[in-house]
Amino acid sequence: MSDAASLSPGRQMVRLLLSHPSVLVGGALVLAICLIALMAPFLDTRDPNALSTSNRLKEPGYEGIMKVYTDEGRIKVPVVFRLGSDSLGRDIYSRVIYGSRVSLVVGITVASLAIAIGMIIGLVAGYVRWLDGIIMRIMDGLMAIPAILLAIAVVSVFNAGLTSVIIAIVVPEVPRVVRLVRSIVLSIREEPYVEAAITAGTRLPLLLVRHVLPNTVAPLIVQGTFIVASAIILEAILSFLGLGIPADEIPTWGNIMGTARENFQLHPHQIFYPGIILAVTVLAVNMLGDGLRDTLDPRFAKRM
Repeated sequence: MSDAASLSPGRQMVRLLLSHPSVLVGGALVLAICLIALMAPFLDTRDPNALSTSNRLKEPGYEGIMKVYTDEGRIKVPVVFRLGSDSLGRDIYSRVIYGSRVSLVVGITVASLAIAIGMIIGLVAGYVRWLDGIIMRIMDGLMAIPAILLAIAVVSVFNAGLTSVIIAIVVPEVPRVVRLVRSIVLSIREEPYVEAAITAGTRLPLLLVRHVLPNTVAPLIVQGTFIVASAIILEAILSFLGLGIPADEIPTWGNIMGTARENFQLHPHQIFYPGIILAVTVLAVNMLGDGLRDTLDPRFAKRM
């Protein structure tokens, strides 16, 4: 018996995942970004919203003096602006580090909500025939509108903030999950074991949970990674346009770049640094998704 055959199914899957370069590289980058977000207060950062009018529009590496309020009163302390400062004297390095938290929270929350809502609707649409046409026509109507336009329309109804941004991004992502789950259900409901369960008198909720839902797990995991990447980009676009999270409340990569638009020609670093981190994050998540898609595909696993 070969070593691979002697391993448990879980260890075989882990071994297969680790053998895929996209999973290794993408997973390592995503893990590094998550660690940076969690360790933000310990990475020599300062208050990302602290203003310093005497240190406006400084270049990367500038060493200056900042007034800080303590229990003893206002004192002057030396500071280093590693990535420069913006038009209000805020430290771009600190804002970029803390901005990673918002992007990851938005991406993971949107993916979780979109999958949960889309999975329920997709299961119903795929198995209850008379509801299928009604639900899918609604989903087709939502998908006919570009995601960014639909998100702008939704966020304009609510006050600007983290919650409204998440709702605005979830709405255009749900139809994609519904279509995926529905297609899986349509192929599974004709299987002999499902028909046998129906013949045995299994109730519909139990049938969906026990026999249909497990077959959607792997595709939904892959779809979830792509939703995370899409949500991070959409949040950055909304914040860049001034329709997302206000820059004076919570720093995000999008509103950092939005604030720097007016000074882009003279100070391009204000957009370059958050932009490159945004690009690397989205690339890492997409690489992880591609690797998971290839690995969780039974045909790929069989070739391996």
